[in-house]
Amino acid sequence: MNKYLERIYNGVIKENPILVLMLGMCPTLAVSTQAINGIGMGLSTTAVLICSNLLISALRKVIPDQVRLPAYIVIVASFVTVTELLIEAYLPSIYSALGIYIPLIVVNCIILGRAEAYANKHSVGLSVMDGLGMGIGFTLALTLAAAVREILGSGTCFGMRVLPEAVEPIGLFVQPPGAFLVIALFIIIMNAIGIKTRQRKLVENGCDGCCAACTADCDRREDVK
Repeated sequence: MNKYLERIYNGVIKENPILVLMLGMCPTLAVSTQAINGIGMGLSTTAVLICSNLLISALRKVIPDQVRLPAYIVIVASFVTVTELLIEAYLPSIYSALGIYIPLIVVNCIILGRAEAYANKHSVGLSVMDGLGMGIGFTLALTLAAAVREILGSGTCFGMRVLPEAVEPIGLFVQPPGAFLVIALFIIIMNAIGIKTRQRKLVENGCDGCCAACTADCDRREDVK
C-alpha cells in the first residue's frame, strides 16, 4: 500500500482515535448526542489536526527540544482560535451546540499525541496525511456514535424523525453511559468481522519480538523456559 494512503487507513481503521486508541473521549461523551454535532466536532478537529501537523513537521528541526511541548500548544491554540472564529461566524448553530468543546480542542490528546508521536519525526506530506487519516477516523466514529445515540435516545437522526412516535426513546443513550455502550458495540462489531487493529494483533500474536510493547509477557516466557 502507498505510504500516504497507509496513513489514511491507519487513522480510520488500525489506530482509530476513538475505537482503538480511546483518545478524545471527553468530546465523544459530551457532543455525540446528535449526529450533526458529531460532524461539526469531527471536522473542526480534523482541520486543526491537519494544520498543526503540517506546521509542526515543517518546524520540527527548528523547535528546540526543551520547549517542544509549549511550542506545540501555541501552534495548536492558534489554529483552534481561527477555527472557532470561523465556526462562530459562518455556523452559529454548530457553535452554540458545541460550546466550550471547541476551544478545548487545544488540549485534545489526539492533537498533541499525533504532534509528538508522528509530526515531530516525519515529513510534511506524511504528517498531513496522518492528520487527515486521524481526523477522518475521529469524525466517522464520532458521527456514527452520535447518530446511533440520537436514534435510540431521541428517535431522530440529523434532526429528522426516523422512529415512529409510538416508539418510546431510550433516555439512557443521550446520557454519557450511552456513549460507552455504543462505542463498545462498535468495537464488538470490529472484532466480529475480523478487522485487524494494532492492539488486536498484539493480543493474538504477542509482541512479535518487540519486547518493548509487552515486556511482562516476554519475562513470563523466559521464566517458563
